[in-house]
Amino acid sequence: MMVKILLVDDEPNIREVVGLYLRCEGYTVVEATDGDEALELYRRHRPDLVILDLILPKLDGLEVCRRIQSEGRVPLIMLTAKGEEEDRVLGLNAGADDYVVKPFRPRELMARVAALLRRADEARAVPVNGRVLAIDGLRIDPGAREVVVRDAPVALTAREFDLLYYLVSHPGETFTRDQLMEAVWDHAFAADSSTVTVHVRRLREKLEADPRQPRYLQTVWGVGYQFGGGE
Repeated sequence: MMVKILLVDDEPNIREVVGLYLRCEGYTVVEATDGDEALELYRRHRPDLVILDLILPKLDGLEVCRRIQSEGRVPLIMLTAKGEEEDRVLGLNAGADDYVVKPFRPRELMARVAALLRRADEARAVPVNGRVLAIDGLRIDPGAREVVVRDAPVALTAREFDLLYYLVSHPGETFTRDQLMEAVWDHAFAADSSTVTVHVRRLREKLEADPRQPRYLQTVWGVGYQFGGGE
């Protein structure tokens, strides 16, 4: 099956170089130069993955990301022009699965694209009767990619679901941020712990009755995170 990628950037040289690398990898590429066009092409083509610049004319990347993810979950990589943590956190909070800081190496971006697509394929390959996890008011169905907390369905991004399922599958085990990055993000490029930290915070906001006193996703100070099983 031909994989279609939506590439959104207002810089012609970025689109040219990244588009060339993507096509060499065998992907079909649809290009947009501003936020309005990005939404139009997303709705028309329903791509398998989106590469989205943070700073765009007409409609900025954050708003484009929010709207895309509200219409249907799709793997999304945010391109940020700055290396500041605030920009990365904003992108992750808007629903991006990953980020790449400009200037970047095209092969690094290709590795992240491949990792996200592989994760998406693995998620679709999970059998409908796969192992459903139910612990202390939390129910996770990997086949349907559905999460229910205290009888209420919770909408998660693809990466949020993967992180939650991984932690719940290893109750009581503590993982460092680097270990979670490698296990869930499937690459070692984004070594910045803010990626994991932001996703844990977002999960707590969606799952915990009181995110400041989490029952499920617990911090082990000086080490990392673990699923506490509601203890």
